[in-house]
Formats: sequence, C-alpha cells, structure tokens
Amino acid sequence: MIGVVAKLTVAEGKNAEFEEVGKELMSKVKANEEGTLTYQLYRSKDDPQTYIFMEEYSNEDAMNAHSATEYFKALGAKLGPCLAGRPQIERYDIVE
Repeated sequence: MIGVVAKLTVAEGKNAEFEEVGKELMSKVKANEEGTLTYQLYRSKDDPQTYIFMEEYSNEDAMNAHSATEYFKALGAKLGPCLAGRPQIERYDIVE
C-alpha cells in the first residue's frame, strides 16, 4: 500500500469554496476508485488555512489511475485558484 499526505494552504476568504470542491472530489473518489482505500480532507485545528488530504492506495497503479481521472483533473483545476501556494505532497510506504 501507498500513503500520500497532500498539505495545502488555502488563501484567505477561499475556505468555503475550497471545502465545497474538496467534498465533491472526495465523493467522486469514494464512489469510483476501488483501489483508493482512503481519501479524506482534514482542516488543521491550529491554522484554519491549512488542510491535508490523507490518501491510501492499494498499489502504484491505483494511485496513478486516481490522478488520471477526468473528475480529478477538472476539480483539481477548481481547487488551484483557492490555494495560497503550491501543495506539499509526501508519499509513504506502509510498514507491516
């Protein structure tokens, strides 16, 4: 399994728009991606402009398929203008 943490900083005044699009993306991922085991958006308790997507994929193919979907591309384009900078993406291997 592969874990991904995507940390995003949202521009002031864009939280509601960002969360709306994030919820739509989560819904589509959960409904359509069997190989995506976890795809959840979280907002920081310490900084309301900081969010993370916690993601877990069954394998590399599932992770690649996720980013290739049309809804990911379309909704990602809507998230971009809400951000105050580039996302920080970290990938992890499972420890068993």
